[in-house]
Amino acid sequence: MKYRQMKISDYDGAIALWNSLPGMGLSGADQKDEIRKFLEMNPLTCWIAEKNSTVVGTILGGNDGRRGYIYHLAVSTDLQNQGIGKTLLAHCLEAFQKAGIQKCHLMVYHDNHAGISFWDHAGWVIRKDVLTMSKDLQ
Repeated sequence: MKYRQMKISDYDGAIALWNSLPGMGLSGADQKDEIRKFLEMNPLTCWIAEKNSTVVGTILGGNDGRRGYIYHLAVSTDLQNQGIGKTLLAHCLEAFQKAGIQKCHLMVYHDNHAGISFWDHAGWVIRKDVLTMSKDLQ
C-alpha cells in the first residue's frame, strides 16, 4: 500500500471510489474543477491510498485557519477493516497539527452506520450541542 498526497490526476480514481460506496454524499462540489480548487487550497491535508496504481482510499482535509474539516474518508469495500482509513486519517491529522489546527470537524449522514462506527472507534464524538445547517448558493 502506498500513501501520498492527492493530486488532481487522482480524480478519476477517487470519484470512481466515491461512487462505489454507499453512504458517500456527493454533489456538484465534487466535480473535477471543484476538487482541483480544494486541492490547491489544501495541498498537504488531502491523501490517497494506492494499491497497484489504483486509488483504493481517500481523505480530503481542509481548514479555515482555525478548524480542520474532513471530507470523503473512503476505502474500497474489499479493503476495509485493514487500517487504511486509520492511516489516511493519521496523515491528514498530522498535517493539520503541523499547520497549527487544534480542532477538527466532520459530517456523517445519520444512516451511514458503518461510517459512524468507524469514527466512534477512532475516538470521535457526536456533538449534541450543535446543529449543522446548510444553504445551496447555486
